[in-house]
Amino acid sequence: MSSTTDRTEIESLFRRLEGAHRDHDADAIVEAYASDAVIYDLAPPLARRGMKRDSVVAWLAGWDGPIQIDARDVNLSVDGDLAFVSALNRMRGRIDGKDQDMWYRTTMCLRKTNGRWRIVCDHSSVPFYMDGSYRAAVDLKP
Repeated sequence: MSSTTDRTEIESLFRRLEGAHRDHDADAIVEAYASDAVIYDLAPPLARRGMKRDSVVAWLAGWDGPIQIDARDVNLSVDGDLAFVSALNRMRGRIDGKDQDMWYRTTMCLRKTNGRWRIVCDHSSVPFYMDGSYRAAVDLKP
């Protein structure tokens, strides 16, 4: 398969993920990940294996309505059955009636297995203020 076709398939996977967050579709979110994917996301713990449906359902339930995630400065490289992507993401929505709007960094590795692309490593983070407060810098914007 050509690199162009692989890129198109990966971009489609990310569009499905955006829609799944908007529609609170936990199954579609979990489906995007390999069962043993390494996850370093924004919430504790520091690391875990696999995107667990129950955890995704609980996280989605905390949001009032759709979650909008937009990617900016996306860099996607494909080499054979491995792909690497980095981006700045903006996540918006409402929690407890309050608007949420934050930017964070994402780096992912994907692997093509049995003809399907899946996320095998997902690392999302925000920088922190190095002024001794160790406060997450969720107020930054590109």
